[in-house]
Amino acid sequence: MQHFTRSNKSMNRSPASQQNSQQEGGNNPSDRSNNPSDGGKPLDSALQNNLEAIKSQFGNSSDLIVRIICAGPSAAVQCAFVYIGGLVDSQSVFRFIDSFLSDADKHELADSHQGMGNMDWILRHMPVTVGDIRVESRLQSLYSSLLTGHTLLLIDRCRQALSVNTSGGEYRSVSEPIAQTVVRGPQEGFTESVHTNIAMIRRKIKSPNVRVESRQVGRVTQTDVCLMYIHGIVNDEILRRVRDRLGQINIDGILESNYIEEFLQDSKYSVFPTVNNSERPDVVAAALLEGRVAILIDGTPFVLIVPAVFTQFMQAAEDYYHRSDYGLIRILRYIALMISLLAPSLYIAITTFHQEMIPTTLLISLAGQREGIPFPALIEALMMEVTFELLREAGIRMPRAVGTSISIVGALVLGQAAVDAGLVSPAMVIIVSITAIAGFIFPSFELGISVRVLRFVFMGLGASFGIFGIIVGLVVLVLHLSHLSSFGIPYLSPVAPFRLSDQKDAIVRVPWWQMYTRPDAYHPQNQHRLSDEAAPANETKHNRGDQTQR
Repeated sequence: MQHFTRSNKSMNRSPASQQNSQQEGGNNPSDRSNNPSDGGKPLDSALQNNLEAIKSQFGNSSDLIVRIICAGPSAAVQCAFVYIGGLVDSQSVFRFIDSFLSDADKHELADSHQGMGNMDWILRHMPVTVGDIRVESRLQSLYSSLLTGHTLLLIDRCRQALSVNTSGGEYRSVSEPIAQTVVRGPQEGFTESVHTNIAMIRRKIKSPNVRVESRQVGRVTQTDVCLMYIHGIVNDEILRRVRDRLGQINIDGILESNYIEEFLQDSKYSVFPTVNNSERPDVVAAALLEGRVAILIDGTPFVLIVPAVFTQFMQAAEDYYHRSDYGLIRILRYIALMISLLAPSLYIAITTFHQEMIPTTLLISLAGQREGIPFPALIEALMMEVTFELLREAGIRMPRAVGTSISIVGALVLGQAAVDAGLVSPAMVIIVSITAIAGFIFPSFELGISVRVLRFVFMGLGASFGIFGIIVGLVVLVLHLSHLSSFGIPYLSPVAPFRLSDQKDAIVRVPWWQMYTRPDAYHPQNQHRLSDEAAPANETKHNRGDQTQR
């Protein structure tokens, strides 16, 4: 604890007018500090008792900074500035202390008719020019403020404290997205700071209708979670469901967005994701413009997007930044989806039960390759798939400098060695390789995990019942997908139920000048995206010229 005595000398600092900003959303526990139902103990009039309570609560932690200063012209009043090192911006703390002490020289705080016991008088006559300002009267609210980077001002014989937002510290700067890269488009990604992420989205959508609701989730971590949506576009029923589910989360800590994602999913046991995520501000901004809701969590660069339907996991941000190809690239992704899901199982089923479907020349070649192979096709496929999954995980966990090399060299060496040793056939190596390549095409990593899990299920069905088992598995899979929903929106929408107006941005993607309306599946309040006169500039000019000639 450091003690300072303030002299009567003025510090030549001109007072500035106070700007009180109100935090959006009112669900933050610190906003309820003056509510008696909070259950927190009120502040004591003695400064030392309040300081002892704070230090006792934090266990006399070494990063808890307490500075006691005697303020006022006669240095008759003891004040304490309390903050946690590393969570605050040191320059903001210095400006706060400097501003307060400069103004304190001009007033006699010991006069009971002026400042003692009344923080409102201090705010009127001694304006603070740093950060958001709140007047707190309960200890529990002080603890929450300290842990969010606020600096506290406590005055002897005053039952209130001033909480000033001086949050800062070290954060990762804005950089290129790591998991969702594009060739053309914005090259900035979210960071671990929720306030920075909100600002990045607001720079994309400069509208006062963009609303943010903040709350804290996690009994121990008290993690900041923010809802973001566009008022006038988002459906009120979807927004209500998101709020209700977030309010029902009761866990001790939130360290990453997946903690919340698993609580928000409609189907808890499905392998398919029903909550989308992105680390790109442009993707989140586009989702908000469609009438969806973004959930930002402090401490992670990945923002959750709800509702989420199956077609969105097959769409990439780059689809909208290149000239429209009317869905050619997306159709290739769906073909890759079927290859990644069914290629090994079809090979196993055909070579085991349906050899008559193979051309004679190819059948003789496959029979020659399998001569001397001691394992059935299912065991071959399982060996190769497990080996490839091991190499994939090794490439991710290893340092980046050597991870890629290990994956490529390991696949080539092990595949060739397995063929030379007579453990697997060359055809099986080709099938597994094509399956692996197709699995890397998915824009969504979560969907890729689902396909990898189901691939082993279909391999078992193909080895047990042949193509008939695969067909039954596909029927069950489609029924399961039809049963899923995301916040009341059918998972296969707009394909099932079929919505003709939404087909312009489902499997295909028409040019922007043909997207007159927003996706009807989310029931937006404002469905119009373009005016009826929207058309390419050259086409409009050409039509006007024809009308003039006529």
